[in-house]
Amino acid sequence: MLSKETLQFLEDLKANNNREWFLANKKRYEAYKADYHKLIGDLLNVMKPLDPSLEMLEVKDCAFRINRDIRFSKDKSPYKTHMGIWLTSGVKNAESSGYYLQISKENSFVGGGMYCPMPEQLQKIRKEINFFHEDLEQLVHDKNFQSTYGDLNRDENSTLKNPPRGYEKDHPAIEYLKLKSFTATQKFNASAATQKDFVAEISKKFFALKPLNDFINRALTSEE
Repeated sequence: MLSKETLQFLEDLKANNNREWFLANKKRYEAYKADYHKLIGDLLNVMKPLDPSLEMLEVKDCAFRINRDIRFSKDKSPYKTHMGIWLTSGVKNAESSGYYLQISKENSFVGGGMYCPMPEQLQKIRKEINFFHEDLEQLVHDKNFQSTYGDLNRDENSTLKNPPRGYEKDHPAIEYLKLKSFTATQKFNASAATQKDFVAEISKKFFALKPLNDFINRALTSEE
């Protein structure tokens, strides 16, 4: 769980997103960072026995710097105003499936999968769906996955309008083959992060996503 002070720090930072304010509130940031890292450690303690692929992860592997990369952004605000946690058996910034948690007053959600894989990896995932779509359909229709996420995320940015090259429009899994990202998420109120059962509840939602991550990892690591 997080302290209310941690959430308030993010809110205050959003209203004062500049270096002068940040330096003047350095002690608050240090307290925020300690709380942030403790939450990651608590999640890892629960998740490692549930997903052995995470065994080698340390807290530093799952945390993000608070500084934004503003080199190519019109928004020059120097700091992130949300907390992000990424658990994956791969390298944090590499293309791999995993579990993601984001906390902010405006946009808190839990989920994971694989967001916008590179073309080569996208082809591998589509090939896996092509030959083993029953496996994907089974995990998506699982009662635990359904009650938590419903289905994979779909929007105009993550879905092709037409079938991808090489696949017929009447393929039984064509709606999954059209996807450009393979993620599932559930929103929640940021205040939930201050509750004692928060880590247990998030871990349950992460675990509901494990079959999807396993399917994606299988696709990425299978031989041609």
